[in-house]
Amino acid sequence: MKEDLDRRAPMCLVACGAAEDLATRVAEHLHAVVTPSSEEWFACGEAKHVIHRHIRGCDCYVFQQAVKPGDSRSIYDRTMAMLHAVDAARVADVDRVTVVMPYLPGTRQDKRKGHLREGVTTGLMARLLQAAGVGMVLTVQPHNEAISGCYDPARCVLEAVTVTAPFARFLQDEGLSCDVVASTDVGGLEMARAYAQVLGRPIAALSKERDYSTSSTVLTTSVIGDVAGRSVLIVDDIVDTAGSVVSAVRSLWEKGATDVVVAAVHLLLSGPAWQRLKELRREAVERGHRFVLAGTSSVIHPDAPDWMVRFDLEPLLARVIRSVNTRGSVRALEEHRGR
Repeated sequence: MKEDLDRRAPMCLVACGAAEDLATRVAEHLHAVVTPSSEEWFACGEAKHVIHRHIRGCDCYVFQQAVKPGDSRSIYDRTMAMLHAVDAARVADVDRVTVVMPYLPGTRQDKRKGHLREGVTTGLMARLLQAAGVGMVLTVQPHNEAISGCYDPARCVLEAVTVTAPFARFLQDEGLSCDVVASTDVGGLEMARAYAQVLGRPIAALSKERDYSTSSTVLTTSVIGDVAGRSVLIVDDIVDTAGSVVSAVRSLWEKGATDVVVAAVHLLLSGPAWQRLKELRREAVERGHRFVLAGTSSVIHPDAPDWMVRFDLEPLLARVIRSVNTRGSVRALEEHRGR
């Protein structure tokens, strides 16, 4: 078969402990199996990864989920665990290692915000991955696509998959496309425009004022555009503590908006996020409006409420991995419905 002639090498999938479910679901779409391996932790907090099958010469894909609700280990623990798995694969003499992390840590820390002695974490992450021998990083919609410039393509390529089109069509299929599309701030206006173009909707702009002296603090949000009597789809790449979402939704309601759908690729939902969102849901019910939260399987929240819906990335990730393995186009896949 032509695909066999074009592929880089036989494919193997290796799962870190936090990503076993993700790797298994992707493997099902690839009609493949996950290579047996184990992630082991010592009492002192050290870890190691052991691969239990011969994988010499393979095109190896190491899966990790940086954010794992319900897991006691930190995002840095899971990042280090991923590096252990990469090292195990390199020692096993694979042909190439691709790290598959739908949410890539550090992508929000892509520049200094007025602090001369502040590190640029996305660059540090790139250097760590390159030093570990990673040939490609496959991630989903990073906060800033310009972070690809932190990677030396002669050593490691960043493959950032955009899911705007399939995610927007999923929202449309679920009846969540709304009358107007907005972003949580002016910086996300291009993202809102991309969703609006797929959905055939007008856009509104939200401008927020942040307090950068305090982490995750939004002071005020202003609405630019007519939303009175209309339902609004708020789109973002990341929702962490949900401070921006709360400010945006309440500002929209003050301007007369009705139903609100909040859709983000990476629903991290840390700290006070769930309490804030539950309060918004309660307010929506009191107002007689609908409030829905939509995310992707980049982060899976157990026991999610019935007002939360999820778009599964696994079919798309499987197609991207197949395309990478056979030297095909990834950009063409981003327009696929992804279901």
